Amino acid sequence: MNDKDGQNKMNNIDHQSLTPPRSEIGLLGWLRKNLFSSLSNTILTVAAIGFLLWLLPPLFEWAILDSIWMADSRKECWAKMEVPEGAACWAFIKDRLGLFVYGFYPMDQRWRVDLSFILLICAIFCVLYEKLPGRKFGLMFAIAFPFITGWLLIGGFGLELIETDKFGGIMLTLIIGVTGISFSLPIGIILALGRRSNMPVLKSLCVMFIEFIRGVPLIALLFIASTMLNFFLPPGTQFDLLMRVLIMVTLFSAAYIAEVVRGGLQGIPTGQYEAADALGLTYFKAHWLIILPQALKISIPGIVNTFIGLYKDTTLVIIIGLLDPLGIGRASLSDAVWAGLAKEVYLFVAIFFFVCCFAMSRYSLWLEKRLSTEN
Repeated sequence: MNDKDGQNKMNNIDHQSLTPPRSEIGLLGWLRKNLFSSLSNTILTVAAIGFLLWLLPPLFEWAILDSIWMADSRKECWAKMEVPEGAACWAFIKDRLGLFVYGFYPMDQRWRVDLSFILLICAIFCVLYEKLPGRKFGLMFAIAFPFITGWLLIGGFGLELIETDKFGGIMLTLIIGVTGISFSLPIGIILALGRRSNMPVLKSLCVMFIEFIRGVPLIALLFIASTMLNFFLPPGTQFDLLMRVLIMVTLFSAAYIAEVVRGGLQGIPTGQYEAADALGLTYFKAHWLIILPQALKISIPGIVNTFIGLYKDTTLVIIIGLLDPLGIGRASLSDAVWAGLAKEVYLFVAIFFFVCCFAMSRYSLWLEKRLSTEN
């Protein structure tokens, strides 16, 4: 080995042993990269910090430090404050918490709702946690969960029957949201495949359905479900209002999911289809094993965005007489004992929806990073 080769080798070793500057790693590196990477980002960061310093202290004081949690009326709440209406009266939310969570579900039967909440958490855990032992059985439970919960909440076969007009609050929102999300995804995938089918009749039917649903606002479909649908049924037929709403919400979401999945399918290179044909795979196996996994991976952001929109749109059911948390809050404000506390109601409902939607968006980002093949 000559002196030049030895020197190059020593230089390579020295370069490999060097650590990045502290300003490029850790917290300082993150701040520099994400918040102060340019003059415009620095200005926006400083402006955002100034806005938060202006907004958060009085909000924290109103919502936490000076808030009232124990009172029997609005007047008693305000009497305990230094300045009337100068702080949040959470005693109102505490007093009506049962209504916000269970709606008008019978008090002695609310254990069925609590059990349904627990089963929902278990079903979500089985779907999201891939390292769960015996996950195959967990997925089977998750598929059966909507039917098990339907039996628990409505009753029959040994349980007392509960009319669905007693459903309300957070329970109603979760029922509509979870049902719409659970059933709209498979229906949307089928519609997307049907729209790309080579069979003219099937393709035309799927196109007409998707375009009609996407061209009509959800509130119009809910009105159709609550009023006009009965005109097309035989005289004397009783079709539960909540069931009609669930069907309309599911079909509405499925049409949008179909377009999102179709975009993912169009993003798959032609070579993937040719590879499946070369392997002699049937249409079903090719899409199940090769095409759909890739298309759904591409479509994750759009799918989750549609689910979040669907979840927030559940508040529209107030228009047809079903009382979700927002409807319960508005109805409670009509009580003279608590009238005038609208800020607390809307903030409580906003926090509930934010927590749910933020959790869905964070899981979407985690799933995208986990499935990423770029690194």
